[in-house]
Amino acid sequence: MVEATGIRPALRFHALTPLYDRVVALTTREGTFKRALLEQAAIEPEQQVLDVGCGTGTLAIAAQRLQPGVQVSALDADPAILAIAAGKARRAGADIAFALGRSSSLPYADERFDRVLSSLFFHHLSWGDKLLTAREMHRVLRPSGELHVADWGRAGGLASRTAFLAVQLLDGFDTTSDNVAGLLPMLFGSAGFRQVEETRRIRTVFGIVSLYRAVKSGGEARQHSAGGTA
Repeated sequence: MVEATGIRPALRFHALTPLYDRVVALTTREGTFKRALLEQAAIEPEQQVLDVGCGTGTLAIAAQRLQPGVQVSALDADPAILAIAAGKARRAGADIAFALGRSSSLPYADERFDRVLSSLFFHHLSWGDKLLTAREMHRVLRPSGELHVADWGRAGGLASRTAFLAVQLLDGFDTTSDNVAGLLPMLFGSAGFRQVEETRRIRTVFGIVSLYRAVKSGGEARQHSAGGTA
């Protein structure tokens, strides 16, 4: 169910939003996959970073602390969860530029960012909004800029497919089916990205969290190596 605002809240209902951090930490190996995502992104000093679908701001805050002078912007369409994120950032002493907006129409100039990040967000979107979001991410990245995504990935067998049913019952079968079918790499390629790859698969109690990397064409892309399943 999408509420009257057109926004599907974290954990589906606004009443559950305050529990989001606790639930994600307990069920998704959040520390493991977000640490791996940031290591993969290899953010450099003074770079501009955007976190799309930032939720409660955990990833954005961690990204801002990585290197001197890193400038982090973070966007979400849910004002309730964005308020939680802003409060967390203040308490952490992190200078994050939070914005309320939709991923399908990012309020940022072309070629502004060096890295675009996203975690556990794409599975909330319809296929059409997934594609619009990926195109917007491509637009706001500089040439050779990189997209780094962590989200539910292709099922790794009957056990992980069965476990993922709990996520689908909560977040909806229509939006999550693309993830479990392993379609995100194709999506990123359709949006114009190159060197698209699934770099790592991390097992959780609800299924596989996959890490993805993609590059916007132009200039020299840095060298990288793919990981395995953890």
